[in-house]
Amino acid sequence: MIRVLLADDQSLVRAGFRMILDGTDDLLVVGEAADGLQALSVAASVSPDVILMDVRMPGVDGIEATRRLRTALPPSAPPHVIILTTFDLDEYVYAGLRAGAAGFLLKDALDTELTQAVRAVAGGHNVAAPTVTRRLVQHFVSTDPRPLDLVPIDVLTARERDVLALIAQGMSNQEIATRLTISEGTVKTHVSRILAKLGLRDRIHAVIYAHRTGAA
Repeated sequence: MIRVLLADDQSLVRAGFRMILDGTDDLLVVGEAADGLQALSVAASVSPDVILMDVRMPGVDGIEATRRLRTALPPSAPPHVIILTTFDLDEYVYAGLRAGAAGFLLKDALDTELTQAVRAVAGGHNVAAPTVTRRLVQHFVSTDPRPLDLVPIDVLTARERDVLALIAQGMSNQEIATRLTISEGTVKTHVSRILAKLGLRDRIHAVIYAHRTGAA
């Protein structure tokens, strides 16, 4: 069971998220918070696996709360944070990345997108709304003037290149499995090997790599 903490200053929003998450077999809401400071306190007491963190909250906001989680909780099993916001603004995305967030979703995301994102970050993956991912790629590709020091793509097998190209399109493991007519478990294996071979940290960096090398 994946334990989830909801941090949002609007009680109706928290109630909506709780209804969605508690309606699944593997996700359980274990706590709620109305601001960032309360989120830190509740997280310390209930030990969530994932925190859905609103950006704009009174007092300590979601970005600062995410930053403080690094030192406020034991480093052995820190919760993964998904930033949830109504505002699709780059400043939140970049600040969230620097603070250590593992995902970014807009509050109008579909129920399935929300539940899939929680499962993904709980499994150690990064997630982002498609619009966020596209702008992240555009930002890093167009504004980073440093010479590229990338592992050559020919270290990948032909099938791994296929998977990388589909990752760059923003497809989930399930969608890739359907497209390539293979199991989702096989896709996960390919993704892990791609990241390991290319020395990449997560899927977002894989997308950036694919665009920089023309593999997308």
